[in-house]
Amino acid sequence: MTAQVLSVIIFIAMFCLIISEKFERHIVTLGCGVLTIFVVFGLCLHSRAAMLEILNVGDIFTRSFWFSKGEGVESSIGINWATIIFIAGMMIMVEGMARVGFFRWLCMKIAGIVNYKPLPIFITFMIMSAVLSMFIDSITVILFLAAITIELAQLLKFNPIPMILSEIFCANLGGSATMCGDPPNIIIGTSLGYTFKDFIMNTGVIAGISLFVVIIYFYFCFRKEFINSSNRKVNASVYISSKKAIKDKKGFNISCVIFLSAVVLLITHEESGLSVASIGLIIALATLITSVGHIFEIIRKVDYKTLLFFIGLFIVVGGLEETGILEIAAALIGKISGGNMMLMLFIIIWISAFASAFVDNIPFAATMIPIIKSLSNASGVSLPVLAWALSMGTDIGGSATPIGASANVVGTSVAQKEGYSISWGEYCKKLVPATLIVLTISTVCIFVRYL
Repeated sequence: MTAQVLSVIIFIAMFCLIISEKFERHIVTLGCGVLTIFVVFGLCLHSRAAMLEILNVGDIFTRSFWFSKGEGVESSIGINWATIIFIAGMMIMVEGMARVGFFRWLCMKIAGIVNYKPLPIFITFMIMSAVLSMFIDSITVILFLAAITIELAQLLKFNPIPMILSEIFCANLGGSATMCGDPPNIIIGTSLGYTFKDFIMNTGVIAGISLFVVIIYFYFCFRKEFINSSNRKVNASVYISSKKAIKDKKGFNISCVIFLSAVVLLITHEESGLSVASIGLIIALATLITSVGHIFEIIRKVDYKTLLFFIGLFIVVGGLEETGILEIAAALIGKISGGNMMLMLFIIIWISAFASAFVDNIPFAATMIPIIKSLSNASGVSLPVLAWALSMGTDIGGSATPIGASANVVGTSVAQKEGYSISWGEYCKKLVPATLIVLTISTVCIFVRYL
């Protein structure tokens, strides 16, 4: 009982400290993780075995961690090293692509194709934001897209805020479509053994339908902002050539091959048997080997704080799972829903969305995974269906407020830095309706397809 109370106190304290933003979030989760290990497992449970199980290092040295033909292997309690290694590998690949100018080249190339007309740029950048975020971390996508959008806005004399808001939402939506698109999906996929294809065929379908609808929504919301600018004649010679955006032509070509290889490996990893940890390691090594002379530059730019954040988070959530708190939470949801699958799915989608609008969706998703596993075991409801509901709720709910997802914070920060302030009111006025639209579509699609 004492262990349960202390694990809950540590978890709540972690959430409150993350929300307060008084300390960097990786320091918060690591500190709470250390407390969980020594206070909950050491002083309360007196279990050295539980400590070792939470650290989960032994998994890395098993064959199934790197290669598992057929069904994916579910992660045990504790640190999900497959998630850590995969995210680290993708970070290294993205830094390699950024170094050679890939993202700037892509943005300027698309802008050139549509003759630098603001309205077509507005639509194509939304699509590009969604598509890129299916394979690359949405933070990176928004970081480059927002910067290029502001540059184009200053040249073409239009307000970049509507475009940045639309790009942020589409990045979060695109990330919901695949296993590697958003951190919550990476955690869900690696923890429950789902593949890239599983996500594409389920959340990907919902995201595709939703993207079509939200593009129409944003078009009618912001079309007046761009129509006048789109009618202006453009002298293309005053704009940056996409070729000049490439800093290293040879490195650019290699980066494109590595990126495409990563996509192929992710799509085929169920057939090849390679785990996501193997894919992350392969991509990282390929990037570093082909970036001779820039290895330390790339490694230095990797976001180690996010990786440490995940490690601490997994430990704290593992404490809740080990002490049985998450089973109690699952039983409560089951009791409220009365075993009604439709009500259960509705609760998971909308509670996940509401929570993710105000707190980081990564710890929320990590906390909910053991809960939906317990719900599935107790009620007989299909675990994959619960997982797709959790994925859409956490990924899309985070779009509703400026602090709901990391991409939101990055996009608004880039705009603020360049003198384009986005208030909470302005943000929520446009993106809350879009969030409600997509959540409604998600709920309907899940009910129609799976019930």
